[in-house]
Amino acid sequence: MTTNGSGTGARVLEGIHYATGGAVRVTISDGLVASIEPLDSGDTDQLPLIGPGLVDLQINGYAGDDFNTLPFSTELVVKASRALWREGVTSYYPTIITNSPEAIEEAAGIIARACDGDARTNRMIAGIHVEGPFISPEDGARGAHSADYVRAPDWEMFERWQRAAGGRIRILTLSPEWPDSADFIAKCSASGVTVSIGHTSATPEQIREAVRAGARMSTHLGNGAHLMMPRHPNYIWEQLAQDELWTCVIADGFHLPESVLKVIFKTKGAQALMVSDAVYLSGMPAGEYTTHVGGKVVLTEEGRLSLASNPKILAGSAQMLLWGIEHVLRKGLADLRDAWEMSSVRPARFMKLPAGEGLAPGAPADIVLFERTGDKIRLLQTYMDGELVYEAEEKA
Repeated sequence: MTTNGSGTGARVLEGIHYATGGAVRVTISDGLVASIEPLDSGDTDQLPLIGPGLVDLQINGYAGDDFNTLPFSTELVVKASRALWREGVTSYYPTIITNSPEAIEEAAGIIARACDGDARTNRMIAGIHVEGPFISPEDGARGAHSADYVRAPDWEMFERWQRAAGGRIRILTLSPEWPDSADFIAKCSASGVTVSIGHTSATPEQIREAVRAGARMSTHLGNGAHLMMPRHPNYIWEQLAQDELWTCVIADGFHLPESVLKVIFKTKGAQALMVSDAVYLSGMPAGEYTTHVGGKVVLTEEGRLSLASNPKILAGSAQMLLWGIEHVLRKGLADLRDAWEMSSVRPARFMKLPAGEGLAPGAPADIVLFERTGDKIRLLQTYMDGELVYEAEEKA
């Protein structure tokens, strides 16, 4: 429920707080949460749930718009960013995967120009995530990334990408198995870039060295990994054991078994984060598609994306954070508060975004209203800086 305050230009939202379960009145002024007060009177049974907007650290594209198929336009970036409002996403990191150095530079430059040319897109894109090309060249660990472009970390090359991006590269996924990785990680960390370990075949000692050098996150832990590895030690156990590492997971029900998600959530606690790692086919209807990475792929009615030639091999994620929240709720792996915060407040706080304050006075009014029926979530409204940017159509 939303109303306008009298004479002040303030907006008032009423709903059931996602974390406490109590009815609240949220007053918004000048794009910020001005106050949150208990709502004691009236019929609260029909109120929607209210929570902070979702923050996704890894999105490769959405609804047919791809950040990795060149050339693409600044208009595509703006369009994709606005489309994400219907998924409750209010901040995200467009993700550029392994490619030629020139292609990565070009993609970063296009995203930067889109931000420069559109204030709302600039506000929504909290940074750019470059996933590769400094990853493992080994099959399995490399995942679907092209072996043709995998290479050792190169600081001058990274600086060129950062200049093209206008300083917007905030996350870099790499494997610390390369010689001199620690020096490269230290330079990234000192420059304000969050280094995340992923697509790796690094030894436990190399992972420990990377953490000492400043690595602070694991990219989709358990995926982008060998099908077989030593039972112990190995790079999954080592990353779980490193207290300094925050851990991202793809919780779509296809990438990781429930038992693995349960272990990661228990081990990492408040340092567990959910990402979509969605490819551009997310938000698209079921069917067969031809992609630049996997060739022909099939998106099933159940939401699973796999190679057409081998349905056992995933071709990326085609689901967004709301789907992941529903999955962990359905399987009893987290309650609503934890599932929602793994997808909103925690990643924002980890990346030192203002949205890390969550649903609290003084925080940006990036807010969503939604309904929950069992494990199903229906998004009703999305607000950015207190402005309504998405509203669902009425049910038939």
